[in-house]
Amino acid sequence: MFVGRSVEIKNWDNLTIGSHVSIHKQCYLDAVGGIHIANDVSIAHQTSIISFEHTWEVSALAIRDNPVKASPITIHSDVWIGCGCRILAGVEIFSRSIVAAGAVVTKHVHANTIVGGVPAKPIKTI
Repeated sequence: MFVGRSVEIKNWDNLTIGSHVSIHKQCYLDAVGGIHIANDVSIAHQTSIISFEHTWEVSALAIRDNPVKASPITIHSDVWIGCGCRILAGVEIFSRSIVAAGAVVTKHVHANTIVGGVPAKPIKTI
């Protein structure tokens, strides 16, 4: 396993990481809702993986004070996540997939697929 400099990880107890995983510099992972990273995954620099989302339903509270909703993130084996990506709560990225640099992943990524964009959409099957 490789972890680059200035990587910030919160809620370690809800994080599992397989073998041959690299998390490059300046990544941010918050595993409050659970993050599972399988084997042979590469996460490029400045990527955020956030397993919760803010809510805004309680109008008597400021949005920042509304409760958060935790949802697990699963990254299966043989996945490459490009630099500057955002992987959001509840997402599952299936094996042999690529997330293009700068993508914001809000939905599941099918196996053998390249996704990119904001929000991320399938670009190509590999």
